[in-house]
Amino acid sequence: MIAYLAAALAGCAIVLLALWLSQARSPQADLLEARLAQFTESGRAVQSLAEVEMTLPFFERVFRPTLERWGRRLTARNNQQRTQALQEKLNLAGRPWGLTVGGFLVLRIISVILLGFFGTALAALFQVPMPQLLLGPVAGLVLGYLLPDAALSRRMRARQKEILLSLPSALDLLTISVEAGLGFDAALGRVCDKYRNALAAEFNQVLNEIRLGRPRIEALDDMARRNKVDELNNFIQAIIQSEQLGVGIANVLRIQSEEIRRRRRQRAEETGQKAPLKMLFPMACCIFPTLFVVLLGPAALQVLQQFGVK
Repeated sequence: MIAYLAAALAGCAIVLLALWLSQARSPQADLLEARLAQFTESGRAVQSLAEVEMTLPFFERVFRPTLERWGRRLTARNNQQRTQALQEKLNLAGRPWGLTVGGFLVLRIISVILLGFFGTALAALFQVPMPQLLLGPVAGLVLGYLLPDAALSRRMRARQKEILLSLPSALDLLTISVEAGLGFDAALGRVCDKYRNALAAEFNQVLNEIRLGRPRIEALDDMARRNKVDELNNFIQAIIQSEQLGVGIANVLRIQSEEIRRRRRQRAEETGQKAPLKMLFPMACCIFPTLFVVLLGPAALQVLQQFGVK
């Protein structure tokens, strides 16, 4: 009975989590688009606000406001330093599914409840005795608390690697565009049009900030601090110094492009040098014992037969 109840609660938590992640857009944005779609050419609204709200999905009208309210309460009770550190992690990960700090805290609570019930159901299903029965829910609670942080850290590393790998190609296009006569902002726009990756998204955000009136140096510096990629930081600092000193940006871009290509080649050589050492452990644990059995097995059988061992 306990297993069935825990499985039912875990299923409800899974459905709720899937609905929340599938509806990652902001309800204010959806409501605004719905309101704009109801206006005619004369500017007269066809439907009222209540009617427009009723056209939204049930999750947007009921569950999402409740989850966001819980998220705001958890954020208010959380330590300011922890909130700031978590916000930096979300920025480094590219804010997956549009998560905020409050949304991530709610997601962690849902994960704790879900895996806690799953551990209880698993322990009850295998009929574990009572002292060991507590290990199931405890392990589920611990895993549910650590799993969102692990997924976020993995997303951060994957995004930083994506930026690092896409940087040389983007710099080559920037160099060619600037040498062809385009300005730096227009060259960034060409990169955003050409590529669809994390680096292009960051360049697009820089362009949007510049269009809104923010100085280019501040937008670029914030981009470097937001992503924490060494090669990108060096490139941004070189661009900022060229802006401040009045140096030609085309020469700076060409030098930075060659430097990043050289570093990329060095990382490839370093990875190749590490490969034999990484291959040693699986060979010693898996391949060599098999070879020993095949080569030394017949000799060992002959030695045993000589000593009369059957």
